[in-house]
Amino acid sequence: MNYYPRVAETGLMSAESRVKVHLLFGARQTGKSTLLRKIGGSDALFFNLQERRTRLEMERDPHALTQILEADSRDHLMVCVDEIQKVPALLDEVQFLFDRNPGRYEFFLTGSSARRLKTTSANLLPGRAHLFHLCPLVLTEREGTPPSRVFPLDTGPGFRGLFPSTTLPDLLLFGNLPGVTQEPPASRVRTLSAYVELYLEEEIRREALVRDVGAFQQFLELAAMESGRTMHLTNLSKESGVAVATLRTFYQVLEDTFVGYRIPAFGAAGRKRVLTTPRFLFFDTGIRNAAARLQMTGDLLKTQMGLLFENWVGLELLHRCLHAGRLWRLSYWRTVHGAEVDYVLETPREVIPIEVKATESPDESDARHIKLFLDTYPDKAKRGFVICRCSAPRKLTETIEAIPWNFL
Repeated sequence: MNYYPRVAETGLMSAESRVKVHLLFGARQTGKSTLLRKIGGSDALFFNLQERRTRLEMERDPHALTQILEADSRDHLMVCVDEIQKVPALLDEVQFLFDRNPGRYEFFLTGSSARRLKTTSANLLPGRAHLFHLCPLVLTEREGTPPSRVFPLDTGPGFRGLFPSTTLPDLLLFGNLPGVTQEPPASRVRTLSAYVELYLEEEIRREALVRDVGAFQQFLELAAMESGRTMHLTNLSKESGVAVATLRTFYQVLEDTFVGYRIPAFGAAGRKRVLTTPRFLFFDTGIRNAAARLQMTGDLLKTQMGLLFENWVGLELLHRCLHAGRLWRLSYWRTVHGAEVDYVLETPREVIPIEVKATESPDESDARHIKLFLDTYPDKAKRGFVICRCSAPRKLTETIEAIPWNFL
């Protein structure tokens, strides 16, 4: 399979991060191992904790990592440890080596679950590490994507997206996992279904992240169907028969394994007229469809085009926020009277309300809630966008523009 550059490379290889330990988190199959092998090349030392033999050796004696590295006579070593959460004790060894030999070791540590690191009170290397996220593909990484009108990413000089270009139906049905995008259409459905069965169900059970696998499987299907909507745990509990407290745990498992994201409400603090219940998004539309056991055909687009389109736009914005850093945040806005803005992009300089409409012919009525938001927060927000399926950008009002989905 071909290697194509990723947006995350810019931060991972930046001068300020080269002197830190690199923590690269992301869901399984987002390309973490592939990226590290490209960055490290043939000279890097790799420790893949997915391999049973390597994992057992490190579990029995974490100090073996130190002994192996200190036996290498080279002045500078790039060290990559894949799936660090499987042996959290190795983080103490990394800190020891990093502090004892400043500049000699350049560590890259990947993880697909933060849950074990949290529950074991693992050493997350405070002051020594920079955190990065690897997500499913964003449009910037696709070939021939027009410049963004909303959220340009700092990809560094010379970056050019090379993953194959795509269509909106493909994005909505099959998502953005790097490997899936390079498969022939006939095998994508099988690959996505296997991801749900082998990882979301089997591996989460194997890692003892949940105890009641049957209840989790039932929750997974319902949560996938509800992706993008407001989280109503009481209603979900009645429908599934799973206790509310257990549902909270299950949602947290999806967040900790980077399979889902909680989208908070904007302006909730101190405002009684704004709803505060968060929304939840699965990390990829293809995985969402497979988890919900939906047929990934054109018929699904006929019945769920609006919901899938809104999910995909939210994921595109959220993944760009993760690449851009903590100063960027995605939320949504809804009043008790029913006015709602699908997404609010909070940047270091401004707040941008964004509506998502599947229409090909947007008009000013599609922007009425954006206008209300701009009137409500005149000091924070000066412009807004309607993301839709129009063929070219359109100015709807003096401060609101409608743009095609691939101009996002």
